Amino acid sequence: MRLSLFKLALVLIVSVLVGCASKPAQPAQEANNAPQQRYVDNRDPLETINRPFWDFNYDILDRYFLRPVTVGYMAVVPKPARKSLVNVASNLNEPASFLNGALQAKPQSAAISAGRFLVNSTLGIFGLFDVATKIGLVEQDEDFGQTLAVWGAGNGPYLMLPALGPTTVRDTTGKVVDNLYFPLALLNAPLTIARGAIAALDGREKLMSMENMLDESLDPYAFIKESYFQYQQFKVFDGNPPQPPEPDIDEDVFDDLLDDLD
Repeated sequence: MRLSLFKLALVLIVSVLVGCASKPAQPAQEANNAPQQRYVDNRDPLETINRPFWDFNYDILDRYFLRPVTVGYMAVVPKPARKSLVNVASNLNEPASFLNGALQAKPQSAAISAGRFLVNSTLGIFGLFDVATKIGLVEQDEDFGQTLAVWGAGNGPYLMLPALGPTTVRDTTGKVVDNLYFPLALLNAPLTIARGAIAALDGREKLMSMENMLDESLDPYAFIKESYFQYQQFKVFDGNPPQPPEPDIDEDVFDDLLDDLD
């Protein structure tokens, strides 16, 4: 579900970018005389700082380290083994998902997360196998960032963190709090680093099929930012975000317009 929502968000952003690219160009003289106005995104007041970090992440860190390591990881480690490692890392998040489901007044979601942890930790051999999904207990993926959103907290400034990628003040706070729960709080430094590395490699592997969309976008930085906000909105609203109201259309005016065209 997590990957499909992210793909949907990417498709939405591509549509917007294509639409922007298809706008007719202004005449040269008009363009020269028009005042130059720079679009300001109120969600991203730190853009002048975030963009250099994005350039570092994408042009240097990803190109020369993360992508080559991921390609090597995919070549050396068989897919079933990679899936099992991801299952173990994901299973450690279930107690946090349970608590956040309860904090968001979602008893069914909380119960599913608790059931997943119990089933996968026992029948799934410490989470190596996702038995819970096979019996209908689908991952809920609730985190404290979503809990803060449900409680009415705003995103705060958008952040592009070196090596960690896109986030906001709210979601960064949520990640810190989630790491204080059992069993994540009991992990020592090597296990914490291993868990983070598995998550990073898995996330980069999933993005392999979307590289062309990113490279062909007009502004990769804006592409990632919009995709991130779309994905977070889908998570907060459990895949069903509120739709903007449809514009009111005066049918009489519309009919008159059609008559004029005839």
